[in-house]
Amino acid sequence: METVLKRTPEPLRSVLIKHRELLKFAIVGGTTFLVDNGVWYTLKLTVLEPKPTTAKAIAIIVATIVSYILNREWSFRTRGGRERHHEAALFFVISGIAVGVNLVPLIVSRYVLDLEVPHVTFLVQEIADFASGSIIGMLLAMFFRFWGFKKWVFPDELGQRRRDNDQVTRLH
Repeated sequence: METVLKRTPEPLRSVLIKHRELLKFAIVGGTTFLVDNGVWYTLKLTVLEPKPTTAKAIAIIVATIVSYILNREWSFRTRGGRERHHEAALFFVISGIAVGVNLVPLIVSRYVLDLEVPHVTFLVQEIADFASGSIIGMLLAMFFRFWGFKKWVFPDELGQRRRDNDQVTRLH
């Protein structure tokens, strides 16, 4: 990240530095987007073909675990400071609520709007699934998670303890 910032022209560099956490969160989000969709499509096109919502929930859980590790160790590295088990519990509570937020558009698409076979073609079903589950749902959940993580899981006022520990570690 620092190498990229050094090569970035100044007006943009200042904006990126100001919004560094959001940028890192977005990169983690892009990574977990790939994990989520890879797992989702693998499951829904194989063993969970008749249960796309279950497949999506499993995919979200796997992506959430990856997200916790990457956010804790990179995006919000200078924040937080709670004991790890407390921090993880809060992370997974916020993420659990976000799973529900993420699933709502897919549930509406499939079971309220009937955008599934035999009511529509397989292609329309898959486009609707992707748009509702992987675009709309994920964006809604992303905004909710970013707000929740900053407010409750990795609050900045607790970050001073973590920053102090990082400095002590570097000195030794």
